[in-house]
Amino acid sequence: MNVILHDRIPSHDYQAVFLSDVHLGTRDCRADLLADFLRGLSCRRLYLVGDIIDGWKLKRSWFWNDHHDDVLNLILRMARGGTEVFYIPGNHDEIFRRWLPHRLEVAGIRLCEQAEHVTVTGRRFLVLHGDEFDSVVRYAPFLAVLGDRAYSAALLVNRWFNTVRRRLGLPYRSLSAWLKRQVKGAVMAIDRFETAVVDEARRRGMDGVICGHIHHAVIKDVGGILYMNDGDWVESCSALVEHHDGSMQLLDMTDVRWRVAAPRHPGAVLVPADA
Repeated sequence: MNVILHDRIPSHDYQAVFLSDVHLGTRDCRADLLADFLRGLSCRRLYLVGDIIDGWKLKRSWFWNDHHDDVLNLILRMARGGTEVFYIPGNHDEIFRRWLPHRLEVAGIRLCEQAEHVTVTGRRFLVLHGDEFDSVVRYAPFLAVLGDRAYSAALLVNRWFNTVRRRLGLPYRSLSAWLKRQVKGAVMAIDRFETAVVDEARRRGMDGVICGHIHHAVIKDVGGILYMNDGDWVESCSALVEHHDGSMQLLDMTDVRWRVAAPRHPGAVLVPADA
């Protein structure tokens, strides 16, 4: 299976859409871009793959604005309009896990610990947030909290960095994501995470896995298993979509061309339906 770069004009209508790590309730959440995406979106299934609301941050300080309201209202409108919406809690919105493993549906949104997504071509994907495969979160939660605060500091620098870029008329770029890629330990942690979730998908006989958690959007083949991380809405501002032909694609919403009538996504990663 070869992951190819492909220049296509995506439809606003998809078979399925996967979003994670929105972190509503934080200043660094790009709820404005997400709301823009959701307003023009229709899909058969919408998967909210964890950390949609940041309970960790909201416990320490309250931040919420109209864009955050817009995101929730648009998701609820989609659920009322017939879209199947699945909410898989992550570690930052783990409060919702208290209601699991009982099947629960609120306002048309189904709460579940994990999910299995079957594409129109019959490929089976395990869908999970992924924090259960993060050794720091699982075995040293106090380190996870410390890491979260260090990450918040990096995002603060990122916010000022992009303020300067915006005033210079330059597009958004994630400084914090670039810094993370330069740190050898962070790269190794990402590799270990990817290997762990792929092994779980293989153990269950799946064709691939769809997850979030590490804020690193990517589609790649790992030992014959398709690994897809839908990224986040703090740094990459990305969404994973399944087209009606069964192909899977990562979309970059930081591209301002998304917000025109006929958006283009040069270099968006596309996996064909028969890959």
